[in-house]
Parts: sequence; C-alpha cells; structure tokens
Amino acid sequence: MGNQLGIIAGSGEFPFLVLKEAQKSGYRCIIAGIKGEAETSLQEKAEVFEWFDVDEISNLIFFFKNSGVRETVFAGKVDHRIIYKKEKLGYNSMRIQQAQCKNRTPTVLLEAVIDLLAKEGFEIKNPMLFLSSSLCEEGVLTKTKPSHAIEEDIDFGWKIAKNIADSDIGQTVIVKDKAVVAIEGMEGTDEAIKRGGQLAGKGTVVVKVTRSTQDFRVDLPAIGLNTMKSLVEAGSKALCFEAQKMPFFQKEKAVSLANVYKISIIAKKS
Repeated sequence: MGNQLGIIAGSGEFPFLVLKEAQKSGYRCIIAGIKGEAETSLQEKAEVFEWFDVDEISNLIFFFKNSGVRETVFAGKVDHRIIYKKEKLGYNSMRIQQAQCKNRTPTVLLEAVIDLLAKEGFEIKNPMLFLSSSLCEEGVLTKTKPSHAIEEDIDFGWKIAKNIADSDIGQTVIVKDKAVVAIEGMEGTDEAIKRGGQLAGKGTVVVKVTRSTQDFRVDLPAIGLNTMKSLVEAGSKALCFEAQKMPFFQKEKAVSLANVYKISIIAKKS
C-alpha cells in the first residue's frame, strides 16, 4: 500500500501534479477536495476522495485519521475572499480566525490551520518535494526577448513586489513605464493582471515574486497557462517571475501562447 499522503486540494493544476508525483514516489493518495475549488476530475485519479466545504476542518481531520493519513500537503488555491462570505464559515473557521489569528491575511489563516493539523498529529509536507520538474532556471523562456525598457520596468517592479509580498498583501505587481499600475489583492494574480490592462492599456509588465521568508507549506505562489491567458487579455508584453522558487504549470502550452503574442517570459533570481 505504501505511505498514505493526504492532499488538501484547491483549484488549478497544482493538485494534479502533486498527486502524480506523489503516486510515482509510492504514496497512496487520499484527497480532500475543497468544494467550489478543486476539479471534479481529481476524483478519478485518487485512491480515496471526499468533498469538504472550506469550513469542515473537523470532518477533514476525521477523514484523514480514519484513512490512516499522517502526512498531509496543501495543493491548490482557495479564494481568500471566502472570509467575507460568513454564510460559508461555521464555528471552526470562525474560531480559528477570531481566537488564533492576529489578522486575516492568507498566510496567517493558513498558519493557523497548519498549527491545528500539527496538534492533531499530522506532518505538513512542503509541496516543493513533488514539484521540482515544474521549476525554471534563470533566463528567458520565450522567443521574444525583453527590450531594455521592459528590463527597466522589471527592475523597478521587482523591489516593490518584494515589499508587498513581505507585507503579505500580494505577490504580483503590474508596471508600465516605471509606474505601478496595480498590485495583487484578494482577487489573485490573474484578475490583478486584467485590472492592470484595463487601467493602463496595452504594454504592461507583470512581476511575481516569493516572500523573503516564504513557508512553502503555507503558500506556494505559481504561474501557468491561465496566467498567460490573462496576460494576453490584458495586452501585457512581459511576465517576470522568480526562478527556482515558483512552479510553472502547463509550461509548454503557456510558452507557445506567449510566442504567438510576442510576450516575453523571464525567470529571474532574487
């Protein structure tokens, strides 16, 4: 049977890649899919699967324990805006927010959940253990190379992106002509990119980074094909992200799309 791995699955490609690599490593994967976030097709690929509302923490813990799980991993996003949908939050979620959290930023909320799981005897694993093949070396990934003006916008945006990331505001900044057009908030990277295009028109440069003290168990920033589709919609001309620290999902398709629209993709070291 091998070791059991409990995957708490949110949205996107992330859970599929963790599942695939974990199974290759001999894990029997038990998936707790978050309703409204995880893809329904995950059910066909896992050994055991069950749906949970974002509030059902106690039920999730029981499910994992009953399945013999002791190692868990977070994979995929859950919309941070859920904290304002009080009808979606029951006693356990409100207790974590009000009693344990100094604020309600994504990092602090997830740290509280991780702390709760650890107290219940679970080991929360770093998802990077399963995603090494999705990381990128430093360099330009596309046929279109960044112009000098784009490089200047990247250098300008990089420091700002690091500052807002370390403040746990967001991890993406949209720049044009050395001016900040938009920063990522609760809406997430893709919507921030589109908003930047709406505000400044075509030609924006998108910079996405990790925090200086990033705990990848808590939050793993990533880019992928959907990111590229948002860049195309916004009329952006470049995406710069952090090399070797940020998975690039569906990379081949994303790079191909970028080449069609002459968008530069750059992986940059801190």
